Amino acid sequence: MTPVERRASFSLATIFALRMLGLFLILPVFAIEAAKYPGGDDPALIGLAMGLYGLTQALLQFLYGMASDRLGRKRVIVFGLVVFAIGSFVAALAPSLTWLAIGRAVQGAGAVSAAVTALLADQTRDEVRTKSMALVGASIGLMFALSLVAAPLLVAHIGLAGLFGMTGGLALAGVAVVIWWVPSEPRQHKNMPRGRLLEVLRLPALLRLNFGVLVLHAVQLAMWMAVPAMLVQAGVPREHHWWIYLPAVLASFLVMGGMFPLEKRGYLRAVFLTAVGLVALVQVGFWLVASGAPGVGPLAALLFVFFCGFNVLEASQPSMASRVAPAHARGAAMGVYNTLQSLGFFVGGVMGGWLVKHMGAQGLFAACGGLMLLWLLVAWPMRAPVVSAPALAPKAG
Repeated sequence: MTPVERRASFSLATIFALRMLGLFLILPVFAIEAAKYPGGDDPALIGLAMGLYGLTQALLQFLYGMASDRLGRKRVIVFGLVVFAIGSFVAALAPSLTWLAIGRAVQGAGAVSAAVTALLADQTRDEVRTKSMALVGASIGLMFALSLVAAPLLVAHIGLAGLFGMTGGLALAGVAVVIWWVPSEPRQHKNMPRGRLLEVLRLPALLRLNFGVLVLHAVQLAMWMAVPAMLVQAGVPREHHWWIYLPAVLASFLVMGGMFPLEKRGYLRAVFLTAVGLVALVQVGFWLVASGAPGVGPLAALLFVFFCGFNVLEASQPSMASRVAPAHARGAAMGVYNTLQSLGFFVGGVMGGWLVKHMGAQGLFAACGGLMLLWLLVAWPMRAPVVSAPALAPKAG
C-alpha cells in the first residue's frame, strides 16, 4: 500500500471500529437490561427494540450510498455519524422501552456503512483493496471480541443508559476522525454520471454478492440465539464466554492473513467458495452437537472455524462488490450491498428467535445450514473480479 492508502485504510477502519464497538457493547446485555424499563415485561417489544436498528438502517443504506455519489462521501459520513450519535443519546435518556426503541431506530438512520466502504474503494487500488477491506473486517471482529469482555463489566458500573451515552461519544469521535484523519476524498466521482439504482440491480455478479451478504449476516445473528445457551449447558458461565470467543476470533485473524497471497496467485474464487462451505459445515457441526450434551472443546473448535470463514467473507465480499460495480455508481452499489447486510441482521434476529422457540437449536442450525448451502449454489458460477491495470497512487491532499 502507498502511504495514502494506509492512512485511508486505518482511518476508515477506525470509523467502523468506533461505531461497531458502540453497537456491540449493547448486544450482550440489552435483553436483560431492557427488561428493567417500563414496558420491559413484553419480550416482543424488546425484540422490536433490538431489530428496529437493522430495519431503519436497511431502509436508508442505499439512499446514503447514492447521496455520497452526488454530495461527496465525507459530508454524508459526518451527517450519518451525527444522526447515530443523536439516536444514542435519545436511548441513553429513554424513560421507557418505547423511547429506547425510538432511540434504536434513530441510531439505524445513521446508515454510513455504504458511504464509508465506497470512500475506501475510491482511495485504494484494486490490487490492495481486499487487504484494505480486511482491515475493516478485522476491526469489526476485534470490536466484537472486545465487547464480549467489556459489556458485562461496564453495564455493572454505568448501566444501559451509560452504555448508550458511551456509544454516542464514540460516534462523535468518529466525526473527528473523518474531519482530521481521513485523506481528502477523490473528486472524480462528483464529475461522473449519477449512480442509478436500476443499473446496479441488473448486474448478476452484484446480485450474487448481495444475496450472499444477506444470508451471511442472517446466519451470523441467528446463531447467537442458541450458541450462548449451549456454552452455558457445556458448563461455561455467561461471564466467562469471552474465554471461548476471544481466542477463536484472534486465531482466525491469523488464518485470514493467508488469504492475501492466494488472492494474488489467482485463487480468490476458490478461497471465497471454501469460506462459504466452511460456514455451512459449521452449521452442520452445531446441528450435531445440539442433539446431545455439548462439550466445550467441540463448541470452541466450531466457533474458531466459523470465525475463519466469516472473517474471510467479511473482507472479500465488499472488496469484490466495489470492484465489479461501475465507478460512477459505486456508492449506489455499496448502498444496496449494505442495505442487504442490514436486512440480514433484522431477518436473522426474527428468524433465529422464532426457530429457537418453535423448533429448538437443532431446527435453527438446520435452517442456517440450508441457507448457507443455497448461497454456495448461487455463488458457484461467480468469477473473480478482474484486477485493473495499476493506476497512479493516490496523492495526499
